[in-house]
Amino acid sequence: MTLKRKATFAGGCFWCIEADFLKLPGVLSVTSGYAGGAAEEARYELVATGRTGHVEAVQLVYDPGQISYNELLDWFWRHIDPTDGEGQFVDRGPQYAPVIFHHDVEQRRLAEASLERLEKTGRFRVPIRVDIRPYTGFYPAEDGHQKYCRRRPAHYAQYRAGSGRDSFLEEVWGAEASPVAPPAAGEGDSPSEKELRARLTPLQYHVTRESGTEPPFANEHWDRKEPGIYVDVLSGDPLFASRDKYDSGTGWPSFSRPLEPESIDTRRDESLFPPRTEVLARRSGNHLGHVFPDGPPPMGMRYCMNSAALRFVPARDLEREGYGAYRSLFEPD
Repeated sequence: MTLKRKATFAGGCFWCIEADFLKLPGVLSVTSGYAGGAAEEARYELVATGRTGHVEAVQLVYDPGQISYNELLDWFWRHIDPTDGEGQFVDRGPQYAPVIFHHDVEQRRLAEASLERLEKTGRFRVPIRVDIRPYTGFYPAEDGHQKYCRRRPAHYAQYRAGSGRDSFLEEVWGAEASPVAPPAAGEGDSPSEKELRARLTPLQYHVTRESGTEPPFANEHWDRKEPGIYVDVLSGDPLFASRDKYDSGTGWPSFSRPLEPESIDTRRDESLFPPRTEVLARRSGNHLGHVFPDGPPPMGMRYCMNSAALRFVPARDLEREGYGAYRSLFEPD
């Protein structure tokens, strides 16, 4: 079972910090939200006043077997202005201040040592002004803010270009801006063949990397009825929700629609006749299954998936696993 840990960072607009951390192999999920305030409630219109004590932040769930906390810290430093404690770039006010929230004593030690190393490089001529504070809680932001770079890519690109963030990073870091090489845009994480075989079971590898098909009625999720979401077994990207799952009679988990349409790709599959439409996880490239136009109304589609390509996250564990943005799907109306 994959060991998972959490890390929480604030570096100005959470749209940008979220987008930056989404690039990293080993980061299983990134949730935008609010951290550091004393108030028991945090939502955008309150935090935006700058009076709640919260900052816009992101919370990561990561696999320490793939990426270390020190590597996360290095990435963080190279994607903010650590000398600006009054905000970040075009965003001004205490709610945009940069902060490292440590979850335990070891994270605190590593964060303090990382800051000290940065200071000793002499790269910045003015003091570093990033707080290192104990983690006290995290409130996921509204759904419209989650994965904003994917939900509204044109607006995000326009905002980011005008914010001054990238021009600052290029000037300060140049070629060193990415100490852990991110995947090329649209390609997702690219672990080596050896890493894939180590992380996936033989069945998962056969299904996801060799476009295999698991046996019907003898797989993990075909008759699962528990509320929750289904995520890509490799990247952790949200794919489907239990609310859209139905019994298609085929023996494979079937859904009427994807949870996050931008997390999947489709392509023509001519391996059988007649041709079919293959469904893949966009970021990892994993084969998931096929989609057919014989599903229930109103969508009329059947996303017939392989259990081996999916990991189920129960509704009760969404917050703990970093998918808090989807909890509202399972709350009473």
